[in-house]
Amino acid sequence: MTVVVGIVPAGGSGERLGADRPKAFVVLAGKPLLAWTLEALAPVCDRVVAAVPAGHEQGEDRVPGGPSRSASVRNALAAAPEADVFVVHDAARPLVTRELVERCVGALGGVDGAIAAARVSDTVKEAGADGRVTRTLDRSRLWAIQTPQAFVADALRRALDVDERTLALASDDASLVEAAGGSVRVVEAPRENLKVTRPADLRLAEALLRC
Repeated sequence: MTVVVGIVPAGGSGERLGADRPKAFVVLAGKPLLAWTLEALAPVCDRVVAAVPAGHEQGEDRVPGGPSRSASVRNALAAAPEADVFVVHDAARPLVTRELVERCVGALGGVDGAIAAARVSDTVKEAGADGRVTRTLDRSRLWAIQTPQAFVADALRRALDVDERTLALASDDASLVEAAGGSVRVVEAPRENLKVTRPADLRLAEALLRC
């Protein structure tokens, strides 16, 4: 039997939200952001471990967050040695669905990671330090990466076995798996699986939940 463990890095400060509490505990439509994420992961995962800020470790399957997002993920991994598959999902993406989590886990066959992503619809240009455009990228090959990100457990453990600076510079856990030589597949996801960063994002998430 494959043991699937959810990992929720939930150590964000909430400063850009203008919140008086860590981001994961900001209330959205009557529930903390963290609660929305836990509810989506629970039906797919055998257990869910959240890495939370200091002072919020009370409760089952909560561990202290680290100095960076990926360091928090590594702390949570250490609490689940039994896992065959990890599903990493940000507490700040409260609109995730069970169906998307299941599709990411189901896409792991033959690869080390399967990550939620939305196709890029805008034209994307690369520019130098002076602002001058150097090239226009082919958007048909570009994806905006989200979470959940599902991984073969040993592949993620190896990828996170690096120094703190490398962890701090990582844009997501999939990039660390790629850097370690792992293979990663994208799983098409809706744009509505947004990340709550600023007050406008919170209002949009509330509006989408009412739809």
